[in-house]
Amino acid sequence: MAVLAPPARPDRSVGGPPPGARLPALRHLGPNWYAAVMGTAIVPAAGAALPLEVPGLRAVWVAVWALSVIALAAVLTARAGHWLHHRDQARAHLLDPAVAPFHGCLAMALLAVGGGTLTVGRDVLGERAALAVDAVLFGAGTLLGLVIVVGIPYLMVVRHRPAAADASPVWLLPVVTPMVSAAVGPALVPYLPAGQGRTALLLGCYALFGLSLLATLMMLPLVFARLVTHGPLPLALTPALCLVLGPLGQSTTAVGRLADVAPSAVGAPYAGALAAFAVVYGVPVMGFALLWLALAAALVVRGARRGMRFSMTWWAFTFPVGTCVTGAAGLARHTGLAAFSWLAVGLFALLVTAWAVAGWGTVRGLLTGTLPGTPRVTAPEAAHAA
Repeated sequence: MAVLAPPARPDRSVGGPPPGARLPALRHLGPNWYAAVMGTAIVPAAGAALPLEVPGLRAVWVAVWALSVIALAAVLTARAGHWLHHRDQARAHLLDPAVAPFHGCLAMALLAVGGGTLTVGRDVLGERAALAVDAVLFGAGTLLGLVIVVGIPYLMVVRHRPAAADASPVWLLPVVTPMVSAAVGPALVPYLPAGQGRTALLLGCYALFGLSLLATLMMLPLVFARLVTHGPLPLALTPALCLVLGPLGQSTTAVGRLADVAPSAVGAPYAGALAAFAVVYGVPVMGFALLWLALAAALVVRGARRGMRFSMTWWAFTFPVGTCVTGAAGLARHTGLAAFSWLAVGLFALLVTAWAVAGWGTVRGLLTGTLPGTPRVTAPEAAHAA
């Protein structure tokens, strides 16, 4: 797929280096790198949500949360350098339909790290500081997510103009960002004064939930139709099939957490109705998530047999699965069924395994210099996947 990038303008300053000459290692650093931050931040958040307590695990979650904070700072700095020194490539990423949807990962990374800060980071920072960090990251991530959920589809319509055969689960990344806000926001509700503030945040999160859910329902049929009519995705994009789990698990998580805090923000009968909705909505959606997980696993095994190699798309195995962990844990909390507790534990084991594999592959790729910087798929890869 060609990159629709404007020609680079030469640097006309006296003695100034041409574009791309400064910090060349950052030139191909795409927004997909925020997925590593998301995948790391979801591990402690999912671990803390598990309906079990094991001595010493809390310290592990704090350590992984700290790692996610470091990763966020590193990627934010690197991406700032990318925009500063490689503006032509940054604009090309926005105009490339294969890369532009990954800009949604920035908002989700901010939200995931913010949520983890209030959940486990409070053990280190204290409750007041953790609350302040979460509030800032929640506000920034939500506002940025709203810009992205409009801006990227706008570019798809007026500039990208992709064909039906180009549809992929990556298209879900911009539209799922408000759902992450809907799942993280409930933790802030109890800290607001009773009355208008709490109610506004609660209903605002439900609005974000509905916005993202309906947008996802528009995208999912395109993704499945592409699979049925054009066959499996190219090998490099095969792990992206797990991205479909993101809106499913995150929406189940959101309705469960919103129901938890609803009694303090709205009166009867709405609080009871929202608690019932968490179960009535969450159980069928979790069932569909397990169906999609099985389908995605079968296609991933197929891709592995055909030589699928590590790339940054492997981080798609982490955050979406983590949302299913928190979703299943929420259902266990609201239904009291041990089956959902065991489901959450089993999915968490899968999440930790995926995180370890993706993390090792990323570190090894960085040390050897073999890790590509962009989530692009070349023509030979697409042909090999057929």
